[in-house]
Amino acid sequence: MQEKLKELRKIAEEKILAATSPEEVEKLRVDLLGKKGELTKILKEMGKLSAEERPIIGKLGNEVREIITNNIKEKKEMISRAILEQKIESETIDVTMPGKVPQIGKQHIISKMIDEVTEIFMGMGFSIAEGPEIETVRNNFDALNAPKDHPSRDMTDTFYITEDILLRTQTSPVQIRTMEEAVKTNDLPLKIIVPGRCFRSDSPDATHSPMFHQIEVLVVGKDITFTEFKGTMEKFVQKLYGPETKTKFRPHNFPFTEPSAEIDVSCFKCGGAGCPVCKGEGWIEILGAGMVHPNVLRNCGIDPDVYSGFAAGMGVERLAMLKYGIDDIRLMFENDVRFLDQF
Repeated sequence: MQEKLKELRKIAEEKILAATSPEEVEKLRVDLLGKKGELTKILKEMGKLSAEERPIIGKLGNEVREIITNNIKEKKEMISRAILEQKIESETIDVTMPGKVPQIGKQHIISKMIDEVTEIFMGMGFSIAEGPEIETVRNNFDALNAPKDHPSRDMTDTFYITEDILLRTQTSPVQIRTMEEAVKTNDLPLKIIVPGRCFRSDSPDATHSPMFHQIEVLVVGKDITFTEFKGTMEKFVQKLYGPETKTKFRPHNFPFTEPSAEIDVSCFKCGGAGCPVCKGEGWIEILGAGMVHPNVLRNCGIDPDVYSGFAAGMGVERLAMLKYGIDDIRLMFENDVRFLDQF
């Protein structure tokens, strides 16, 4: 057995020396020292030896195991160092070469516009309210005092899911939800804005899209007057388009406000002198608004003899088109980086 152990040691040294990869060295370890390895096979024959021979062979076997183990360890370290040196050499960085500047994305113009408007109103003490995009006919039309024969109720204008469920045509239904919840929790007065997506059955063109974004403004409290409404909207316009911007309130008719108004702003391109942006008129229409109709308050359980308020609704895309001189709403939805990079 001594000869077998010596022969195994010699063969092991030769094979370990010839190994060139960590996988090859690991296989040698298993073949030589594993449970079914060559050394184990030899030492299993110790039962045939006499009592005097066993200690001698046992000692020699341990020595051979230790030598093979050390050789394998040294070989693994040698190969690892060689691999690391080769990797370092192949991955050498030329610090004189110009670096690659990573491309950084930009906020989408619609998100940017929503954030800008939201920040202005939050600075005036408003909070943000949200609601579902799939709404009931009651919240979208009935509670907002829209008559049964109003054109916006037609299938040609509104996406109906069922007779009573639709894709909201405006963010105004969140007004209804918020006022009703405020009545339940006795949380009046209210000062909220409602940003979100809306849907109408429009054919896409330069100024229309079947999906668009709107921001609703709602204030409800005691003794809220048209003066406060006018002052709030003037302050918003000046913050958005510049301190020199003037506002003009034109009488209009909306079913959910009374009195109602269309709000125009002096053209921020020409200062009111007349230009292509304002079509030579000096004024640009930006949104519709008015004092909350008493019927809307009643529909939400609020006494119009005690409370009053004002509401406004503005299209985010329209605000962006006016502010940045964009002539086609479709550009905002095409995700062309060349267009988005300008903002």
